Amino acid sequence: MHFRRLHLAVGIMLLAALALAAQAQKTADPWTEWQTISPENEEFTVSLPKNAITESTTFPYHKMELNARLYLAKSAGPVLAVASLSGIKSDPAQYTEFARFNSYIDAFKNYFPEKVRAKDALTKMTLVSSRPFHGHTGRSYKLSIGDLSGSLHAFATKKRFYAIVSLNTKKDDALEEKFLSSFVLPERQMDQPKVADAAQAANNDDPNVQKPEREQAVPAEGDPNQQPGTDPNKAPDPQTGSTPNAQPQPAAGQQRRGPISGGMLNQKAIYLPPPEVAGGEASGVVLVAIVVDESGTVIEARAVSGPAQLHAAAVQAARLARFSPTLLMGEPVRVSGTLSYSFTKAN
Repeated sequence: MHFRRLHLAVGIMLLAALALAAQAQKTADPWTEWQTISPENEEFTVSLPKNAITESTTFPYHKMELNARLYLAKSAGPVLAVASLSGIKSDPAQYTEFARFNSYIDAFKNYFPEKVRAKDALTKMTLVSSRPFHGHTGRSYKLSIGDLSGSLHAFATKKRFYAIVSLNTKKDDALEEKFLSSFVLPERQMDQPKVADAAQAANNDDPNVQKPEREQAVPAEGDPNQQPGTDPNKAPDPQTGSTPNAQPQPAAGQQRRGPISGGMLNQKAIYLPPPEVAGGEASGVVLVAIVVDESGTVIEARAVSGPAQLHAAAVQAARLARFSPTLLMGEPVRVSGTLSYSFTKAN
């Protein structure tokens, strides 16, 4: 009888030990099963834990409405996510690719933090490096949201913006590398030269070729609202309401207004990140001449004075600055001015 009781006690202890070991393993690695996903209407492939959730929403950003999709795996410790944003058209005629990327980053900071922590959690993002990926514009950041910290890789394609985020309450390089390295985008397809346009240009230079009279574009049949000079197959731009590549007919003598002078613009910025520079590299004041477009995005930046070794850091910081749109007689206009950055060896 005593022998049976002893065996029963040993069995209970072994079961308890196995349960504790399983719990410890679960705590150390909350995700034991992963799956590779390629969501419909997305351009990426990535590996995520099987308990990941997906949600879609829209949110306002300046005068636009952006579409957002979030693929999120969240536990008591690590957080893994891919945020997919769209709504800012790839249109170099209206703004540079750099400005488009900056707008998406700004929108991401408004949208994402409250998905993983309280809305008022302190968020800090620090640029680490530019990181093009398969021909797509990209950058790497250090990101912290409340007690979470980790890495953010961001890429902009012609259609969408992707933010790949790995956060944790403690450092776990293996988990971060497993997730971030699984994200794949296809190679960017370069625009093909227009053979017809080249042939037309050659004909224009040939005096023996009779040149037809230029015809004015007319609306497509069945679409009485289509304006001359626009492409009926392209949707209106959400920021301006105009059709991309449209050729408006300005009134006689009307030209696009040049930028107005705004002087020193530091106090007028709504977002002015400090420059990133190694401590003790140099000290001094760098002035950066900038041009701000109608939406408040910096589209041109160049250093005009100060220590040469600090120019790149100051220009990079200036390009990330944002301003409220400047109105002149009720119309948004471009503004030229200067940003001042003071560097000390304590930075």
